[in-house]
Amino acid sequence: MQRRHFVLATLTLPAAAQAHHGWSSFDQQRPLWLHGRVVSVRWQNPHAEFVLERPATPSLPPDLKQRRLPAQSAPVDGAALLAQAQLPRRSERRWEVELAPLSRMNAWGVTPLKVGDEVGVLGFTFADEKGDALLRAEYLFVGEQVFGLRSSPT
Repeated sequence: MQRRHFVLATLTLPAAAQAHHGWSSFDQQRPLWLHGRVVSVRWQNPHAEFVLERPATPSLPPDLKQRRLPAQSAPVDGAALLAQAQLPRRSERRWEVELAPLSRMNAWGVTPLKVGDEVGVLGFTFADEKGDALLRAEYLFVGEQVFGLRSSPT
């Protein structure tokens, strides 16, 4: 019986490992801005995630470069990321967004997102935007609140 559980666990491991992406998979030299409405949410480990639907004609907010960002324990140059932010080149309106682990989301005091919430996200996708329409969030903007997700708040 134990051997069968081990085999089943081993067979499902590649799919689970493929679903989780480390920071090195993402092009951290090209921060992207997404804004839109939440269409689905998975608030569970290894990290919270949601699907965001962008408007038909997305744009960068005119005040994006001046937004204040919270301090976090990791050295992140948030002002530089905001200054470099750009829209994705790809045309998909729906993007999957990976947030932080739930323990970090709780440390920031992030209330679980709900379908219909309007959010902004600054983050990174794969080099040359190849692969899935997936964004790894560096900052999450919900209403007037901003959360830094690379590390814990200071």
